[in-house]
Amino acid sequence: MAPRRPPVRHGRISKDHPIDQVFRNKQDEHGVVVRNKARLVAKGFAQVEGLDFDKTFAPVARLEAIRILFAYSSHHKIKLYQMDVKSAFLNGYINELVYVDQRPGFEDPRKPNHVYRLNKALYGLKQAPRVWYERLKDFLIMQGFNIGKVDMTLFTKDINGDLLICQIYVDDIIFGCTNEKLSHEFSDMMSREFEMSMIGELNFFLGFQIKQVKRGIFIHQEKYCRDLLKKFKMGDCKPISTPMSTNEHLDTDVDEKPIDQSTCRSMIGSLLYLTVSRRI
Repeated sequence: MAPRRPPVRHGRISKDHPIDQVFRNKQDEHGVVVRNKARLVAKGFAQVEGLDFDKTFAPVARLEAIRILFAYSSHHKIKLYQMDVKSAFLNGYINELVYVDQRPGFEDPRKPNHVYRLNKALYGLKQAPRVWYERLKDFLIMQGFNIGKVDMTLFTKDINGDLLICQIYVDDIIFGCTNEKLSHEFSDMMSREFEMSMIGELNFFLGFQIKQVKRGIFIHQEKYCRDLLKKFKMGDCKPISTPMSTNEHLDTDVDEKPIDQSTCRSMIGSLLYLTVSRRI
């Protein structure tokens, strides 16, 4: 803890950033709430580039890469597992001088005008995703993994002829090995280094419901579709098998209320994700 607006090296002035608390529920593939989450968040919109942060880019696996991983694993009979790193962004170290206010309701009565200097990243900071990725990447490389030349979220390791695969999607990790014993050893190694909130067989990921059987890996998005119908109040709509012609002319309905543009765009974006993610 340091006095509010402390002097900063090199004559730069660092702004104190307010913080907030965000609450959300995490659901499983059936829509059942499995965990309640409370997260302390820095209001990073007040950060200044070159002062509070430098680089922010962090690679994210493409859907094509995820599907290729499913296909490869199915062909080579690799059972896939998943793990979720708890509060992943808090593991990343930051080099910049960043100060945040004390959490409302938990101020130190002896030092009410002091602020905290962050040694690690906090959710909401612009550099948080990048420093978390760098932290995880450095750890995996130290353990003998090779990073993909094209996909920098894919890590592989050859262990006496067995191939261990690790695919990163922010704080979610998919992994598997031709030798299932090595998958469990990898899980134990990761649990010793990071706190995990979920480890188990891969069954739900990015809106995909996944079923792994001897015949292969099967995916569908029934829950995602049902959630869309519920969100946009179309649960009782009538299904149409044939799409409308793109050349159809629609007359203006002057008696109806104007369409909410935000809702319309949200609906189109949700449907676009569904169509893109279903392309094999």
